[in-house]
Amino acid sequence: MSMRLVPRSILAGSLGLVFASLAACSSVSRGSLEAVRLAMRRESVHPTAASVAETPYFQLQANGPDGEAILVLARVENGVLGWYGTGHDIVFTRDGVVVKTVGLPQNLDGSAIQGTDPFRDGLQHLTGPLEYARRVDWSPGYRYGVVLKARLEPKALEDVEILGTVHHLRRIDEHVSAPALGLSLTNRYWIDPSDGFIWKSRQYVAPGLPLELIQLQPYREASS
Repeated sequence: MSMRLVPRSILAGSLGLVFASLAACSSVSRGSLEAVRLAMRRESVHPTAASVAETPYFQLQANGPDGEAILVLARVENGVLGWYGTGHDIVFTRDGVVVKTVGLPQNLDGSAIQGTDPFRDGLQHLTGPLEYARRVDWSPGYRYGVVLKARLEPKALEDVEILGTVHHLRRIDEHVSAPALGLSLTNRYWIDPSDGFIWKSRQYVAPGLPLELIQLQPYREASS
């Protein structure tokens, strides 16, 4: 797949290098790019701080039931980040929450929070449980317009190690249910207690399909 990547030096929606042209990079760059692989195809990745630093792109590790991948940021549009593998698998996030996927065994075709968005407001402001509703579309099966009841609960601070660095993060549990479907799931987010940035999460993009997302080289928008 031909695509463009967003270098770390670019903090806007404009696109950088053409992915196919990376074959002309130095041997060090080619070696570091070995980790940029197709998601969910029974592969595993073992990034290090050095290998991530050698690749000049924002990077996100995605771990699914059938494999792992390191995805790179290729698109930023209206607050939605598009994280791409080298094939057709794409994960779109907004404020650290998965809002759409492409190319997975099941896909989240759309997701919209009804009313005030606690993720946009910042999960660091949670002082107690908060309930809200989310409307989602899943495929295959034409499961569109499913309304999920959600309850966010702040938990204790936990130490989370990412690339050899220990981050002191607050865990937020999100209990999600759709009684009509007999569905009950729990998502987890580990956030920076100072600004709510989600460093790590475990989110169900569809029933039976959780994704663990870890920020390796994070894209952080400037505060408004």
